[in-house]
Amino acid sequence: MTTTESRGRVRVEQGAKRVRVVFAGIVVADTTRPLLVWEVPYYPMYYLPRADVRTDLFVPTGRTRPSPSRGEGRVSTLRVGDREAVDAVTEYPDSPFEQLRDAVRLDWTSMDHWFEEDEEVYTHPRDPHKRVDILPSSRHVRIEVDGVTVAESARPWLLFETGLPTRYYLPKTDVRLDLLTPTDTVTHCPYKGQAEYWSVGEQKDLAWSYRMPLPESQRIAGLIAFADERVDVYVDGELQPRPTTPFG
Repeated sequence: MTTTESRGRVRVEQGAKRVRVVFAGIVVADTTRPLLVWEVPYYPMYYLPRADVRTDLFVPTGRTRPSPSRGEGRVSTLRVGDREAVDAVTEYPDSPFEQLRDAVRLDWTSMDHWFEEDEEVYTHPRDPHKRVDILPSSRHVRIEVDGVTVAESARPWLLFETGLPTRYYLPKTDVRLDLLTPTDTVTHCPYKGQAEYWSVGEQKDLAWSYRMPLPESQRIAGLIAFADERVDVYVDGELQPRPTTPFG
């Protein structure tokens, strides 16, 4: 049974997946009892039972990391051989959240690999309350940037992701590729995979594509989407309001 505890904006929920963490070639955590902690509203982070973590690799720093909701965090460095993840460990032994008192937070980006069951996961844990649906559509979608049509299609794929606006993914043959300039930006999504980006004029990273998306998002492979927050999107001739999101 799922148990949830909330305090302020922070929510703690019992997870069900096996989670393994690898650093410097060593499995430093392996648990089937992970906690999902929403430190921010947009996605959760894993906290792992102390008994399932290689605490013998912790080097206490004496520093603390206070949180108004989680309490006083005790900070350690994770050391494996000659490699260190400095200040990558936080524990809240006196947390107001009873579930967190015997849990360990490992800094996501400081670790080399995270696995949910036997699949590597990127960027952050998958949110069990988030769903991604990718559907073919016959709606007519037109994208304008500063009054110039840069894409127009009657065969878009619409991506519906919980908590985010609809994203319109268009075939490359329906996009003015001559107006797109590739950038060095690369991002990762735990649901879709690795994205590459293009600028349009002076607007940097305005469009993106997943060349080899994760299995659950294969339908958008090679298609191009635009940041609806910064372009004009017409659907069946009607201008859509620009959404406000954390990614705008």
